[in-house]
This record gives sequence, structure tokens and C-alpha cells, in this order.
Amino acid sequence: MTSREEGVEYTFASMEASATDSVEFKLSSDQSLLVYFGREITLQANERVRRLLRLLETAPIAGIRNLHPAYCSLLVKFDALKLQHDELEAILSGYLNRLGEVHLPEPRLVEIPVCYGGEFGPDLAEVSAMHGLTPAQAIELHTSTSYLVYFLGFAPGFAYLGELPEALVTPRLATPRRSVPAGSVGIAGNQTGVYPIATPGGWRILGRTPTAMFRVEVQGLSLLAIGDRVRFVPISSEQFRALENK
Repeated sequence: MTSREEGVEYTFASMEASATDSVEFKLSSDQSLLVYFGREITLQANERVRRLLRLLETAPIAGIRNLHPAYCSLLVKFDALKLQHDELEAILSGYLNRLGEVHLPEPRLVEIPVCYGGEFGPDLAEVSAMHGLTPAQAIELHTSTSYLVYFLGFAPGFAYLGELPEALVTPRLATPRRSVPAGSVGIAGNQTGVYPIATPGGWRILGRTPTAMFRVEVQGLSLLAIGDRVRFVPISSEQFRALENK
């Protein structure tokens, strides 16, 4: 599962995983180890990813260099001169037994203003037609729920949000665009997200936000953090211009 690629689409499981589901360790390279909490995307699997991530951040293991969370896995990169795969797996097994002790912070609710359609949302009309909706109905669906930040990847500040209302689930474009403007709000499969910088991309663009997602002054370089909740709020083009110029 190459969860850090913009082009990957995911299927969210309709039921949460059991707390007794087994954990799988997989060698990823000569200096990295993947910890899988199942192979389906569930809220509970992602919570276990976040618990392990927080535990490793608060009680670090000597020799670990980087941690890369995804939907249902955590990639652990380490110094091969200080640790071997079997040694790290044994240590992590002990950490897994402590996940119940981990207290995750209360999630923030971040509201992101979005101007839908027109020049800002070139795919809104087509997505609406694909599902037998009016653009207004599609906007209402997209703004009707709060989305979990499952993880960040692909580009600095890009948060993978899920899951979309079923009536909006749409495959990505067959041919990616050469450039998607920063702030573009897109959907692909069950996912939605905001492009933090101008970059090639294949998600269907419904709108754009004037809010900066990539923040050089913030730890993690992102407005959003794993575990946050996001709600999109529709705004007019006039409101967009006013916020953009602040």
C-alpha cells in the first residue's frame, strides 16, 4: 500500500476493526519497518496508529529517525547501525501492549472556507451530473460533515481527509492535471483534501480556499494535524477575495 502517493485511492471499511485484530510487521527497507493495524481503513485502526505514534513521540526509542503515519500503518525509519529489524519489532511489540494507556489530545475542529464552482471548482458541475445532483446539492453534501485528518503526505501540508458522504464518492481524473492551484479542494474515491501548494494532481476539484494550508511557521508545516476534524464552509467569490487579500 503506497499511501503517500497523491494518486492512490482507498476504500474505507464499513465496519470498525476489532480491538483484537492482529498487528503485522513488514520489512520496508534495510532501515525501515512497517507496522500494519489491518489492511482496511477504519477509524479504530487509525486511532491505533495515532496512539502508537504518540507513544513513540513521548517515549522515544533510541535509534529511530523518523515516523510516518498513514491510514492504517506506521512506517518506522531507524538507524541500521543501532537497531536491527528483529530488535525493533520486539521493542515495538512491548509498546503495542501499552496503547491502552495512551491519551490522545482532544481533536481540534478546523473550519475551512471554500468558494465552490466556477473558476475555483472546475469539476463541480461534472461531479454533480455524475451523481444526479445539482451543484448546490453536491456542495451541501461536501459541507455536511466533519472529516477526520487521517494523516499528512504527498506534499507538505496535504491532509488526507475522510470519509466523503457516499453520494459523492467519485474516482479521480483519468488524466491528472499538469498543475492544480494552491488551496484547491478536491475529492478522489472516498477522500477529500486541500492542495497546499501548486502541483500536478488528479483529484476532482470542487472549489478553492483562501486559507493557507502550508505554514512554514508551524511545527509540521501544516495548518492541520493528524487527528484533527475539518469542516468546510461555503463562501462567495467576494468573500474569497476579501479573505485572500488579508
